[in-house]
Amino acid sequence: MNQKIDKRTWYFGLGFLALGLLLGWLFFGGSEEPAEEETELAHEHGEDDEGTIWTCAMHPQIRMDEPGLCPICGMELIPVQEGGAVVSDYEIQMTEEALQLANVQTTVVQQAEPTKEIYLPGKVKAEETAVSDITARFPGRIERLYVNFTGQEVKKGQLLASIYSPELITAQKELLVAARLRETNPSFYESAVRKLKLWNLSDAQIRSIVNSGELQDNFNIYATQSGTVVAKNVNEGEYVSEGQPLFQVTGLDDLWVTFDAYESELPWIEVGDEISFTVQSLPGEVFTSTVTFIDPVINPETRAASVRTEVQNNNGKLKPEMFAQGVLQSDLDLPTSALMIPRTAVLWTGKRAVVYVKDNAFEQPTFEFREVELGPEAGGMYVVNSGLEPGEEIVTNGVFQVDAAAQLQGKVSMMNPKAAEAADVEANLSQTSTFKYVEGDVADFRAQVPAAFKKQLNDVVDAYLLLKEALVEADEKEIAKYSTALVVALDRVDDKLLKGEAKDFWEEKKAFLFRHAKLSKEADTIEGKRENFIFLSQPLIKIVEAFGARQTLYVDYCPMVDAYWLSAVEEIRNPFMPEMLTCGEVKDVIKP
Repeated sequence: MNQKIDKRTWYFGLGFLALGLLLGWLFFGGSEEPAEEETELAHEHGEDDEGTIWTCAMHPQIRMDEPGLCPICGMELIPVQEGGAVVSDYEIQMTEEALQLANVQTTVVQQAEPTKEIYLPGKVKAEETAVSDITARFPGRIERLYVNFTGQEVKKGQLLASIYSPELITAQKELLVAARLRETNPSFYESAVRKLKLWNLSDAQIRSIVNSGELQDNFNIYATQSGTVVAKNVNEGEYVSEGQPLFQVTGLDDLWVTFDAYESELPWIEVGDEISFTVQSLPGEVFTSTVTFIDPVINPETRAASVRTEVQNNNGKLKPEMFAQGVLQSDLDLPTSALMIPRTAVLWTGKRAVVYVKDNAFEQPTFEFREVELGPEAGGMYVVNSGLEPGEEIVTNGVFQVDAAAQLQGKVSMMNPKAAEAADVEANLSQTSTFKYVEGDVADFRAQVPAAFKKQLNDVVDAYLLLKEALVEADEKEIAKYSTALVVALDRVDDKLLKGEAKDFWEEKKAFLFRHAKLSKEADTIEGKRENFIFLSQPLIKIVEAFGARQTLYVDYCPMVDAYWLSAVEEIRNPFMPEMLTCGEVKDVIKP
């Protein structure tokens, strides 16, 4: 009996012990420490999210207060810690991921000796001072040609042709008569001799005629210089007139090579600079010469000036009219070394040159928009006259991507140099919330609004919606039309139809709405009208929320310009960025 009692007691004890352990685990075990861990994680997560801005690696202009997806490309947003120094309107901050995607590279500005290798197209020409035209001094017939093809080499005094001339025979007869009367009439004789000399007869020929007393039927034409016959203009038996060109003889021992230099290259070229050049017919052979003359006049057709060099051609390898390709290595004549930057670092906007300078005062990559004054280009580099200092770091690759990011954020950029002024204006335009009708609250005066007021308000909304669509299409004519229509519709609203708080609410919002409707109408540019459309949309949204409209309206929001607007359709049609028409999201729906 005692043994049975002991066993029963033992079994009951074990049962109660197991039951106690189970109840203890359910109520206390596994709940206390995990709860503390979850609390700590939640606390840490809350601290991390506070003050964190979320951006897109591909579109750094996107800046959101909470994580999510990029409204442009759909990529997941990444955190960017805010803080530190204040970024000005001339500076743009980018994430490391965005820099890598845009392949942004920087270079330290340094001083160097500006040198440039200039490539000049040219042509081999005969030396102009060595070109001689041999002409007929008297009329006659070509009896015989002793040089009858071009390219023939001749020596000075060499016989080229003989001419039969009746006029010359008559002049000889006058000479013989004058010779017989020389003693009594010496002036007549001198006149006859002078006439023959003008026809290029030598003293020896004239004495031979006088001494022999015989007339010469043919007279010879001689080369006046040594060289190559480059033109033969007559044939045997051809009649020629006085002054007609018969031959052209050119000396080819010394030649000119003339190169075309454009205006931008002229500052680098001076008389005495060495030029090396090649010709296609002699591949691999390089000729060297120096600049002897720079044409002081620009050719109006080619917009280039002629740069001349002189070369010796004793071996006859070079021939006139050959094309040449010259190379000139030049140093810019400066008293000291110059500040040089790569050509890829510069953005040109008409007369302005723009670079982006890295600001090392920020932990996050920050680049400052800066205009610089540039000098001549030097072989892929620009000489900097002002705007930069040695040791500064500038963007040399991906400059356009940096400028595009600045433009999308409304910063000063290549295409928007007055963004800083616009930012100051925008700060003064922001609507000040009143204590009674704060922007975050939604007032409801629908029950207090008479039908006549609602009709007038609907006319305002209709004009607004038409203006919004005109801004989407960037139609200047339609924008001007509906900007005016909105002002007219607002002016027709009868304030006396409202009473009490509804009237106070309307008058407060209308003042701001009416002001920016007028500014939108008066703005000279589409950008100016869009800017004011941002501010007139703010009060109109609150008015429609408070008084209602005849149709369902959608409150849309664009994070890229941080602006709200009203739309009659659910589809996003962004009036501020037509190039990104669908950028935005529906924030609210206002029912009739």
